[in-house]
Amino acid sequence: MNDDDQPIPKQPPAAAAGGAAPGPADAAAGAPAAAGFSQGIEWILSMLPHRYPMLLVDRVLVNEPRQRLVAIKNVTINEPFFAGHFPGKPVMPGVLVIEAMAQAGALLLLQEVEERQGKLLYFTGISEAKFRRPVVPGDQLRFEIDVLRIRSGHSRLSCKALVDGQLAAEAVLSSTMVER
Repeated sequence: MNDDDQPIPKQPPAAAAGGAAPGPADAAAGAPAAAGFSQGIEWILSMLPHRYPMLLVDRVLVNEPRQRLVAIKNVTINEPFFAGHFPGKPVMPGVLVIEAMAQAGALLLLQEVEERQGKLLYFTGISEAKFRRPVVPGDQLRFEIDVLRIRSGHSRLSCKALVDGQLAAEAVLSSTMVER
């Protein structure tokens, strides 16, 4: 939805429309990527204020600005939370799966914001959260984020986290943009 609560028309990726897909230089400059274009950690770091150990997104696979984003996180035994959650049976905390979905959502929402370095996105709500399977070391989380509504700095996103095609977690996340 746009600021007037009207559906946002889908636009074809630049490559499909006969244009060139953005290259690495475009991604580094913060240019949105066409669907199917992979954006790595450099672009993610340019978009989000999060840093290790709180950065929970490794790569963006699909990026349709103001509509949809698909990203991944490779879950490894080296994650600091596994030391205490749970010793001998490591499981990624559900709140961190939600946080990872929120970070993927922030990538979707922040990319077209001018002067985004002076902005932050804050959670304003988490609803319909459900956890379907544990996330363990060796899993690759796939985040599928769809815009439900964007209006006047406020947003609602439908978020899913999948492992090997199985739903691990889902939630509707709400946020608001504020000055830093």
